[in-house]
Amino acid sequence: MASAISRTQIEQSITVPALRSYLAEFISTFLFVFAVVGSVMSARKMTPDAAMGSSSPALVGEAMAHAFALFVMVYIASNNLSGGYTNPAVTFGLAVGGHISIPTAMFYWAAQLVASTMACLLLRLLTAGNAIPTTEIATEMTGFGGSVLEGVITFALVYTVYAVADPRRGSSGVIGPIAIGFVAGANVLAAGPFTGGSMNPARSFGSAMISGDFKNQGVYWVGPLIGGALAGLLYQNVVFPSSSSSHDSSSRGVVDGLVI
Repeated sequence: MASAISRTQIEQSITVPALRSYLAEFISTFLFVFAVVGSVMSARKMTPDAAMGSSSPALVGEAMAHAFALFVMVYIASNNLSGGYTNPAVTFGLAVGGHISIPTAMFYWAAQLVASTMACLLLRLLTAGNAIPTTEIATEMTGFGGSVLEGVITFALVYTVYAVADPRRGSSGVIGPIAIGFVAGANVLAAGPFTGGSMNPARSFGSAMISGDFKNQGVYWVGPLIGGALAGLLYQNVVFPSSSSSHDSSSRGVVDGLVI
């Protein structure tokens, strides 16, 4: 039975609608990372002390760019396209909750990581070789502290995704993507000077790939993945348990029982 289910999930993950959702996810992640990393590059070019959010105007600008970009990408890719997750931690959190199959989640991860890398590469080429900023932890922080902080803010992001996408709460319309963008922007304001406020392994991976700097890269994987998984498990099973005992995983990013 397990092998049959696995075979079915794999077959569903390579259908034409599924391939379209991966393309939509690639485009959304590409545009999101291009806007977020580009805003950091602009802030650092205009404000010499903008590194790690040490400049208040730069930090606010980066938070606004993060919020606006995520809001738009979620909005344009939601409702039967890909869901506009743009984030392996969000994808993982939904997979843990049973809203997306493991094979589909893996394809999503591939699309997100490649898109982020391509966005950072394009920024590098278009800005005549300017350095691509990477997410990094503050000098006074430990890797453990950085992971916990990234986990907490990613928990807030994924929990918000679950809340606004829950059909039992009714259709959120445009408010859903706005809420997701707002919590992401607030998290950047809270954690920007300490970890960069990534919440997104793909965003950190792409800039690290192009810059060649993988220092503390584990912080931006361990923390967000654990935080995203905990958010999914708590919302799905404790805070707002589903009335049904099982969930059918779909080959699409927007899945049964959880629609943004």
